Amino acid sequence: MSSSSDGPAGAASSNVPHVPVEVLRALTSLHRPVIIAHVVPDADALGSMLGFARAWKTVDCAPKASLPGDSLSTRLAFLLEWSQTPVALLDDFRSADGFVVFDTARKPRCNVGAELKETDWATNRPVIVVDHHESSTRFGTLNWIVPGASSTAELVYHVLVAAGRTVDRVTASLLYAGLQTDTLGFSLPTTTASSLAVAAELVRCGADVGELGERLCRSHRQSEFDLLRVIYANTKRVGEGVAYSSASYEEIHEAGCTAADIDEQINVPRSLDGVRLAMLFTEGRRGKTRINFRGSGNVTVVELATEFGGGGHSQAAGAVLDCGLEETIDRVVARTTEFIKRFPPNGERK
Repeated sequence: MSSSSDGPAGAASSNVPHVPVEVLRALTSLHRPVIIAHVVPDADALGSMLGFARAWKTVDCAPKASLPGDSLSTRLAFLLEWSQTPVALLDDFRSADGFVVFDTARKPRCNVGAELKETDWATNRPVIVVDHHESSTRFGTLNWIVPGASSTAELVYHVLVAAGRTVDRVTASLLYAGLQTDTLGFSLPTTTASSLAVAAELVRCGADVGELGERLCRSHRQSEFDLLRVIYANTKRVGEGVAYSSASYEEIHEAGCTAADIDEQINVPRSLDGVRLAMLFTEGRRGKTRINFRGSGNVTVVELATEFGGGGHSQAAGAVLDCGLEETIDRVVARTTEFIKRFPPNGERK
């Protein structure tokens, strides 16, 4: 299906974000772009970058995706298979005429691999950032940041519509994966009439909702299932309305998983009745502990994540500390039990 300027949002057109003309011009000028998302990319990051790359490919433009070997979870690998997007190598970074970065708030979080991490991999070439994190540092030469959007995939759809690009059934499925997962199945407050209208258009374009549901929600590998056992067993309540769980390096690897498989397990402590601030501590790599923060009700967590060098959304954020699991838990839990006092239950923020 060829998208048109009439767009997807008939019933919610007033909420459709406007894609800046300068962003469209910059994207259209690229011929050898490398497409990038954040480290440990989730379905929104992958769906956005791979959906864009597939729809943007022409005889004059050959996008490649930055996906270092250890960064793609087994569960989400099918998205790369569906997109048929080539993976960028070091030579592709050197020859690229620009970079398009999706769903990434800070440049150090770009998933470019260890070889390029400490270098100026952009080397004075354009970096176009499309994102919905309110903590975005706007590190691109051009930035389109829409914090109110449900997902970056929703924004990518609007880019494709504005540019008149074809949204085929595979592209629609890739974008739907991002939109559906970043809204937790359209159950979070970030779900808007506009995002639901985009979802409807993606289904109309052929998004395979049933297959995505099976792959994303109902197809745990044994290793993922075993890791969930660990997360459930390690879940603890602390303070008033706070819960957390954890997995050490040994626990993650004994389950048969890696750092790339850590993401949605935060929903385990989050699911406890009465919990308004949930955390997940995972040591995917020795000596480095990732923290996922989730808030509900009147509790926001992006400020808390920022205190520890991270960022994200108002009620979904994260950080990484260069220390072991137990030390991180001690530091962060102590701060969190004080932090949540700013948000009285059923009350206004202090």
